Amino acid sequence: MSDARLTATYAVRADRASIAERAEALALEQSVEVPIAAVRDARVRDEVVARVASIAPRDDGRHDVRIAMAIETTGHEPGQLLNMLFGNSSLHDDVELCDVELPADAAAAYGGPRFGIAGWREAVGATGRPLTCSALKPLGLSVDALALLAGTLARAGIDVIKDDHGLADQSSAPFAARVAAVQRAIDAANRETGGRTIYAPSLTGSLDAMRVQMKAARDAGTGALMIAPMVSGVSTLAVVAREAGVPILAHPALAGATRIAPPLLLGRLFRLFGADATIFPNAGGRFSYSPDTCAAIADGARAPWHGLAPAMPVPAGGMSVERVPGMRAAFGDDAMLLIGGSLLVAGDALEDRCRAFVAAVREGAGANRPRESVR
Repeated sequence: MSDARLTATYAVRADRASIAERAEALALEQSVEVPIAAVRDARVRDEVVARVASIAPRDDGRHDVRIAMAIETTGHEPGQLLNMLFGNSSLHDDVELCDVELPADAAAAYGGPRFGIAGWREAVGATGRPLTCSALKPLGLSVDALALLAGTLARAGIDVIKDDHGLADQSSAPFAARVAAVQRAIDAANRETGGRTIYAPSLTGSLDAMRVQMKAARDAGTGALMIAPMVSGVSTLAVVAREAGVPILAHPALAGATRIAPPLLLGRLFRLFGADATIFPNAGGRFSYSPDTCAAIADGARAPWHGLAPAMPVPAGGMSVERVPGMRAAFGDDAMLLIGGSLLVAGDALEDRCRAFVAAVREGAGANRPRESVR
């Protein structure tokens, strides 16, 4: 049996006198879940029991604890990987999961993004600039109202229109009817403007329900899909990524309840499990992530990692047109900028406000390329 291992890094709150014992307890909790004296099988003791690889003090008073775990315990399955990394220990409030180092063959087994940044660019025909994105909201609008909104966003030149993550299969806008109507409106706008706006409806419910929804979306001709992996499950994300045939946008709902460091969860793990783009709350919006955290999420999504395709970072959460220059400076061209509510408050001037968003994103893009027209 191979002794291949991954290494997980935790931030553990413990004093210097107790950290070694706490680290050993963490290693047992996240592997065999029994006292070491109960492990009488030699192979289990030598190959399955996790090992404390190192302990180092942090500036914040906690300790970095690196634990080497047997790859075989993960079953090369996303949910089980999260279980072995943080299943039981997520119940201990003195521990945060900060990072994981995977062997290249283990990372390859998960597949990563099927489309990645290049796939998003090909889908919307955009080069040399960030992509633009907006959302269909508020929850409770009728099918016709959502389709009307989608047509306005598409005529203004928004690249990607996604469902609000709260949209599911509610009676006010049932999934199949909503997707068909919204896609028709986007198709009509694209014909009118020559644009290539795509739509990402939100998948919800069981995997069986999502497969029915994927067929409805495919029949309607949608160019992308969205899923909230921490609501629906990371294993479901992996299946959807494998079966969808279009880029997958991951939404961060419930991700803040995990005590898993956002750069790891939203940046690297969602990418590992198949997300082609990852939405995260940008600094200065409705949420409290710092600029450094946001930069680290983007790095986790895009940086070279065992040959996996890079995922598109999507800063969001209370952004505005006025924030576009700063977001471009922070994230560069390989990003998708998501603005929702601050566009919608424009009311009757929505299309003009969306055009201002598109123009702001394209400002200075591709200085050595032919200038793209605003659709």
